[in-house]
Amino acid sequence: MSKETTPEPEAAKLAGRGSDSEAARPESTGGEKQPDGEVVLDAAPDGGLQAWLVVLGSWCVLFCSFGWINSIGTFQNYYEQGPLSSYSASTVAWIPSLQIFFMYAMGPIPGYVFDHYGPRHLLAIGSLLHVFGLMMASLSTEYYQILLSQGVVSAIGVSLIFQPANSVIPSWFDKKRGAAYGIMTSGSSFGGVIFPIMIQRLIASVGYGWAMRAAAFLIFGLLLVANLTIKSRTPPAPHQLTKKELVQPFKDPDMMLLTWGFVLLTFGVFIPINFMVVEAVSTGVLTPDLGQYLIPIFNAGSLFGRLGAGASADFFGPYNVFVGVCYLAGVVILALWIPASSAAATIVFAVIFGFSSGAYVALAAPCVVQISPRQQIGYRVGLVFLFSSVAGLTTNPIAGAILAANNGTWVGVKVYAGVLTIAGTTLALGSRLYQSGPKLLAKY
Repeated sequence: MSKETTPEPEAAKLAGRGSDSEAARPESTGGEKQPDGEVVLDAAPDGGLQAWLVVLGSWCVLFCSFGWINSIGTFQNYYEQGPLSSYSASTVAWIPSLQIFFMYAMGPIPGYVFDHYGPRHLLAIGSLLHVFGLMMASLSTEYYQILLSQGVVSAIGVSLIFQPANSVIPSWFDKKRGAAYGIMTSGSSFGGVIFPIMIQRLIASVGYGWAMRAAAFLIFGLLLVANLTIKSRTPPAPHQLTKKELVQPFKDPDMMLLTWGFVLLTFGVFIPINFMVVEAVSTGVLTPDLGQYLIPIFNAGSLFGRLGAGASADFFGPYNVFVGVCYLAGVVILALWIPASSAAATIVFAVIFGFSSGAYVALAAPCVVQISPRQQIGYRVGLVFLFSSVAGLTTNPIAGAILAANNGTWVGVKVYAGVLTIAGTTLALGSRLYQSGPKLLAKY
């Protein structure tokens, strides 16, 4: 059943087109004040040098944030085989799990700050924390040291830079928003290709400490570009969210369906990302030398998935593309990863899963933007990631516990990942149907 619509002023009709919590005032938005007192906000420019520089800066942020997180499988395998070999897989998994948790759980805080004060301070503080955390990780030798530096400090920095990069795009792009998000999120795929190979080779040649420091220096340079290029199209307008605005998302069925869909998707999608290398090497399907390239192969597939999902969303609607490719991701886990028993099958799974799961990152924010008022975009995007953070924190240890309970047999872990991915996608489909009604071919 579709949602009832009621007449609304022009400014509200344009609510989904921006992200900077612009106040309804012509001097800050470039809009025109109407006789009735309403302000019609200018449409997003959908291009131009500054708009594409914002995309470039956001691309750098995604390279350094989600691209780094996409490399967690490399660290899981290295820590298990190296300095933390005395710990169980489930215990080691808390390190990447905390990275995912803090990146998501902090969401409402940078989202709120962005809505009210813009991206500048978030980017500066987040960049420093991310680089500082990795520098400290390069000096760490004990489990708790790695957990705190890489799993907490660096991850908090990632959260502070990730939110403004996502939320700044809608004010610059409207009709080309999907393409802009696709290009932006391709940065995480490039990061996910480069970081694992870089880390593996540098650990072998110069050691873990200098490998982490080299990664931190690369991240510092890219985030410097981001700090210089990312800016709001309009000045922020600080204001206090009312109680009604704070609780409104919890009263919207479409928002809740989408939120819980992302929670279940987070439970499922990160299992292959974190464990595909460990599974392939431990079962003898891939040699350790070939296994180290599995995460870059996965991220190469996700590059095309994110670019394709972003561009397709402009024609078919973000929800339609998101639901289609995420269903494909769940099916591929169950139909291909479970029976995969050869190097060729495992590599094919990594490519297809990377391609299909790319929409999870590329279209997460556009799906929230589609159903959010302009002044609440940062808050609502942060809210979705906050709820998903619980899944990000617990899913890898849960998978490790399932593995231990089944005496090292991976089928249970794979079923867990596939079923939750499909369940989460179904809830996202429910959000789409609530908005559009039973019109399966509608652009939404």
